[in-house]
Amino acid sequence: MIESRIKNELTLKRYRKLKANKASMFGFWGLLILFFFSVSAEFWANSKPVFMYHQSKMYFPVFKDYHPTDFGRNDILVMDYRGTEWDEGTKIIWPAIEWDPYESNKKVDFYPSPPTTKNIFGTDDRGRDILTRLLYGYRYCFAYAVLVWVLTMFVGIGVGGVMGFFGGRVDIIGQRIVEILNSVPQFFLLLIIVSIFQPNLIWLVGISSIFGWIFISYYIRGEFLKNRKAEFVDAARALGGSKTRLIVKHILPNSLGPVITFAPFLIASHITGLASLDYLGFGLTPPTPSWGELLKQAQQHFSTSWWLALFPSLALFCTLLMLNMVGEGVRDAFDPRK
Repeated sequence: MIESRIKNELTLKRYRKLKANKASMFGFWGLLILFFFSVSAEFWANSKPVFMYHQSKMYFPVFKDYHPTDFGRNDILVMDYRGTEWDEGTKIIWPAIEWDPYESNKKVDFYPSPPTTKNIFGTDDRGRDILTRLLYGYRYCFAYAVLVWVLTMFVGIGVGGVMGFFGGRVDIIGQRIVEILNSVPQFFLLLIIVSIFQPNLIWLVGISSIFGWIFISYYIRGEFLKNRKAEFVDAARALGGSKTRLIVKHILPNSLGPVITFAPFLIASHITGLASLDYLGFGLTPPTPSWGELLKQAQQHFSTSWWLALFPSLALFCTLLMLNMVGEGVRDAFDPRK
């Protein structure tokens, strides 16, 4: 009861310290707002209306695909909402941005085209709206980074915890295996694996997690080696606590400090990693919206299309900056010296 109360008080102190860090809170809310707009991007950037009231019926094209015959059109196979002339009684609510991430603006003379009132950030080399692709691409960046972090965290905690808790031969053999894996040229091996499988997002997360857990296992192993000899663990062992209870109930909660502290920085590094893979052509399968793919286009059209370099770079910079602001606040909150 006392131990639980102390943990709650310590957690409350960390939370208050993190909340008092204005820069960290700014980064957190900035990331949350970006994530909200990206997850709900269909409402803000789409070629379909969000809501329609036509001939006394309500339609929600964002949620459901309607056949052109539902609106009295027999001359097309796919409904063209912008190219249809509607009667005066039809009420339509359009998204703020009229483009979906795969649609080309066919009214411009050349691609990539500079920023205009129709394409605020300009278009890429296929006429697709850059702002829309940045908005949709954020969800893939963040989903990839968080999934890789969660997967590597579980593997790293499991491997590092086993080595740190049992020690002895288990620790020695485990460390030698980890050191061998760590000596492998990881990035080049990942490129080879990706080029063989042509993965989707889930496959890419799994492949990228093959070596990502090694960094986490080092810190967890050190924390387990330190905490397994702590007085509260000896007391729990004397009371008849099993090994599973000692690990899950007592040692693990007191060993998660490094994992939580490094989480924002690791997520930022994974976002950079996906952008690098996309830039090299080994990332998400085209035409999936991708920040790295836009940067690759910027390199190909650098002398003529400045907007291709500016806006994706700003999006990546702002996201990484806010993650690092959150990371600084978390690190200060978990710093025992403060």
